[in-house]
Amino acid sequence: MIAAIYARYSSDNQRKESIDAQVRAINEYARKNGHTIVRIYTDEARSATTDNRPQFLQMMKESATGMFNAVIVHKLDRFSRDRYDSAFYKRQLKKNGVKLISVLENLDDSPESIILESVLEGMAEYYSANLSREVMKGMKEIALKCRHNGGTPPLGYDVLTDKSYSVNESEARTVRMIFEMYASGKGYNEIIDTLSIEDCRSKSGRPFGKNSLHDILRNEKYTGTYVFNRTIRKTSSKRNNHQSKSDEDIIRVENGIPAIITKELWNEVGRKMNGNKRARAANSAKETYMLSGLVFCGECGGSFAGNRKFSGRNKNLYVTYECTTRKRQRTCNMKSIEKNFIENLVINQLLNDIFAPDAMDRIADRLAEHARLRSGEISKNIRDFENELSGVQTQINNTVNAIANGMFHLSMKEKMDNLEARKTALTVRIVEAKRQAQINSPSREFIRSYLQQDADIKNKSPEDQKRIIQTYVVKVVVYNDRIDTHTIVDFDGQTVRKVTTPAPLKAAMI
Repeated sequence: MIAAIYARYSSDNQRKESIDAQVRAINEYARKNGHTIVRIYTDEARSATTDNRPQFLQMMKESATGMFNAVIVHKLDRFSRDRYDSAFYKRQLKKNGVKLISVLENLDDSPESIILESVLEGMAEYYSANLSREVMKGMKEIALKCRHNGGTPPLGYDVLTDKSYSVNESEARTVRMIFEMYASGKGYNEIIDTLSIEDCRSKSGRPFGKNSLHDILRNEKYTGTYVFNRTIRKTSSKRNNHQSKSDEDIIRVENGIPAIITKELWNEVGRKMNGNKRARAANSAKETYMLSGLVFCGECGGSFAGNRKFSGRNKNLYVTYECTTRKRQRTCNMKSIEKNFIENLVINQLLNDIFAPDAMDRIADRLAEHARLRSGEISKNIRDFENELSGVQTQINNTVNAIANGMFHLSMKEKMDNLEARKTALTVRIVEAKRQAQINSPSREFIRSYLQQDADIKNKSPEDQKRIIQTYVVKVVVYNDRIDTHTIVDFDGQTVRKVTTPAPLKAAMI
């Protein structure tokens, strides 16, 4: 098998040597299993909770070229600690004919392994969330003192050696100009043109854009109010400065830093921005297509895509999934299907086949047994490592004794260096394998509680519903008389539920 290596370390107590150890272990795994490594991708000091990883994205892009047919990681959490991102990118690899292999998790293509992999990803996501929570505690202590908490300070401010804020008067003039122009009724384009003529630049030295203006106009710090932990994160774990957390999560300290604009000017700008926001919202809406990438046409085999349009004499709104072949090439006669109808059908199937109490019991029993067997394989690997380490140590001792007895040769130094390097590598692998043996053996209770957290899928947000569906559903095929939903497994011997609902289905087709 032709394979690529992906290795990563984040900033949490890891160093570059962590990547070297991962690559070394993967190369050894590849050698033992007959895989040929053709490419190595590494991201340094990059969190796996985000897809903002240059080498990772490059690997995903090149996975479509046929350069390799497998990606090998040391552990699954090197690939991603976010379950939705993990499912999305693994699906993309699978579409490109590329298999994801973990050295330590020992997972195969069985249905049990597929769901167990999801459980392990959930554990990694929990670890990441717990780490973030601990880091946030320290940051909140800094925030309560109104000190800078990292990153680039806002335009108009400098950070002193004690991490307090001071006004950069040159930049502050630009900030006041932006607020005053917007308050007087000027739009973004006119403000940008004026700033360009005046040769005013953003904090990064680049020309202003609409997003940078929006962030400035929404930054309450300019009134002298210190604000921390305001912006929420998107599903992809990137910050979204256009949305705010609830007030109880935000640290806000009045007169905590020097003010650049008056409260009156801030309030006037806020009123205008809120009015414009309501006007835009009245003319636009965003849909969350929970089955994105999963729905296929039973007539032509093409994919379905979400579509939102106003149609008919009364210009009624229709939100559907439609066959892309029919839309682009006009060679398929399959009708569109209502978004809510097919999404609710899939959700109900998951409730019946995976999240029903008896179904979760069956899955938990099966996965716990599967995990136990896999843990046994890891234990065997640990014994093999320990036996090899014992042999390496014997060779080191023999070489040392030979040198002590006067039998030194220059080749012995190179041999000792190689033996010591091998000893270090084996020691690291044993420690990691023992830790992985614990992680790879989730109890039946843990597995069931993991499934239980998604069992109230109907009460979750559309984004969470989409994540759950993308985790457990392989594909949904729409025919004229039925819908086939392929789930990972239901442990009753079938992974496909053929739902035949002629009357409701006919009514849902447009």
